[in-house]
Amino acid sequence: MTVSGRRGQRPTLEQVAAYAGVGRGTVSRVINGAANVSDQTRTAVQQAIAELGYVPNRAARALAAGSTDAIALVIPEAETRLFAEPYFSGIIRGVSTELADTDMQLLLTLIRTPKERDRFAQYVTAHRVDGVLLVSVHADDPLPDLLERIEMPAVLSGRRSGDESVPYVDCDNTGGAQAAVEHLIGRGRRAVATVTGPLDMYVAQCRLHGYRDALRAAGLEQDERLVADGDFTEEGGRRAMRELLSRRPDLDAVFCASDVMAAGARAVLRESGRRVPEDVALVGFDDSAVARHMDPPLTSVRQPLEEMGRSMARVLLEQIEDRKAGRDDRAGRVLPTELIRRASS
Repeated sequence: MTVSGRRGQRPTLEQVAAYAGVGRGTVSRVINGAANVSDQTRTAVQQAIAELGYVPNRAARALAAGSTDAIALVIPEAETRLFAEPYFSGIIRGVSTELADTDMQLLLTLIRTPKERDRFAQYVTAHRVDGVLLVSVHADDPLPDLLERIEMPAVLSGRRSGDESVPYVDCDNTGGAQAAVEHLIGRGRRAVATVTGPLDMYVAQCRLHGYRDALRAAGLEQDERLVADGDFTEEGGRRAMRELLSRRPDLDAVFCASDVMAAGARAVLRESGRRVPEDVALVGFDDSAVARHMDPPLTSVRQPLEEMGRSMARVLLEQIEDRKAGRDDRAGRVLPTELIRRASS
């Protein structure tokens, strides 16, 4: 028996069913991997699919299964930060690598304005994606609460607080910062300053806690004049470094909460005639390409960005499957950091 569509048309589900001598529903069950099909029938349907060159419509299959085969990677930052900071590219590489062998499409979404936030909220509330990966989370960001409320599988890169309720993947920010400052103290530095990240972000709070913990453990004075707020940008690092030098011109070391801010700080130290590391030792956080290409190369805390991205994708895929099976695992994961020593300290 031969069944074929009109010339140039793709075979249909009905044609496969007729070729195999079964009903349309049986073909659907075979395609979707249902267990309640006999081996003989399954073989007949699979042979019909192969003979006719039938390609299942993924969109229709996803719709029938109540899924979209799409994951949104949401970055609530301006594109200038996305392309300037290695943190984001590392996370994106890890996520895309982990999803490469799946059927999931990755949708990159930037949210820069309240209007864009509202538009995405409507989009995700309509369950147009199967899950959301949210990067660069600020404490007042309403998206994580919305995702919880609509029961959308979601994973955060980092946390909003120590008791985060949404599944997350983070690195040991406090321990990494403490190791960086202990390294500076171990090199004989006593007036150790820090440039923080934006303190409405838990990641920045943790790195500041690590700085303070190291000073406390060494019995050094905690002088607030040695703490300047930054924003994870190069210009923020410049601005904070100028502020620190005006307050404490005798400082002899600086821990910056990101490599990009350390690059800004390095430029200001050079402008002011300070040598690195002879006059001022410098340490960053991320161990990005910025650190390796600085002059001198920057000592930095390595956080495994690509592994964080991969882990985020794995956790989300597991969460999507758990929801289908009626399970709910909200555990977070914290990955270790490592201090990479270079000539700047």
